[in-house]
Amino acid sequence: MRLHLVDGTYELFRAYFSKRPPHRAPDGSDKKATLALAFSMLALMHDEGESVTHVAVAFDNPIRSFRNDLFDGYKTEEGVPPELLAQFDAAEEAVAALGMAVWSMRDFEADDALATGAARFASQVEQVRILTPDKDLGQCLRGTHVVQVDWRAKAVVDEEALVRRRGVRPPSVPDLLALTGDDADGIPGLPGFGEKSASALLARFIHLEQIPADPAAWPTVRQAPRLAATLLERREDALLYRRLATLRTDAPIGTLEETRFAGVPRERFLALCDALGTGELRDRPRRWAA
Repeated sequence: MRLHLVDGTYELFRAYFSKRPPHRAPDGSDKKATLALAFSMLALMHDEGESVTHVAVAFDNPIRSFRNDLFDGYKTEEGVPPELLAQFDAAEEAVAALGMAVWSMRDFEADDALATGAARFASQVEQVRILTPDKDLGQCLRGTHVVQVDWRAKAVVDEEALVRRRGVRPPSVPDLLALTGDDADGIPGLPGFGEKSASALLARFIHLEQIPADPAAWPTVRQAPRLAATLLERREDALLYRRLATLRTDAPIGTLEETRFAGVPRERFLALCDALGTGELRDRPRRWAA
């Protein structure tokens, strides 16, 4: 029994900017992203095969969250095409029509929902597979039991792979993003800190508070005196950025049983195809609900 947790917002953005041709529903509305998302979710089910026993897809709806109250520079819907914003509700409806649980976040973010699901249900399943390339989900990894999957690149990142890739273990990921920043979420990081210097420090000291003020106590890091001065001067900023990068594990997500995937419900799915005005989607499901 494996739990698949999908970043629906990432998948929807990717669908919108994909090379699929434009598509309008019978009512004239732009539904390219929604249609492409449905194709992607069915492809995921096919690629992951019979191992998909439980699946949930999380969405930011709306994009703003409690983090916007903490930091003015945090990500918003600014710059997002209105044609894409208009499809968030339709995307959730489409995923539900595929027989998948939908976790729609209001004050929280989709990543918080994924982190909550991983923390809450890991002990009840053989493996949790988090499907997103986002850096911040690295903090959720546990050995080979909770892993991150970039299914298009056919890459599975477990805890040891994270160490090889980022140089730190899961508990240090929010600290790493606090120092280096995360463009996807609008976290600026501290000037001068790259991933190499930040990971060298956090591999040794784990968390920001444990990094010595005296650079003489640091491992070999280029321009250590300047970085130490920056960290001392911008300490409160770094702690705020870490708070922004730390995923919550108390998002409202429902039960594990609600994520059970029994196949695509035929009647509801065909109604979705009619609403989208598409025939090419109808024969794509490989697993129909009984």
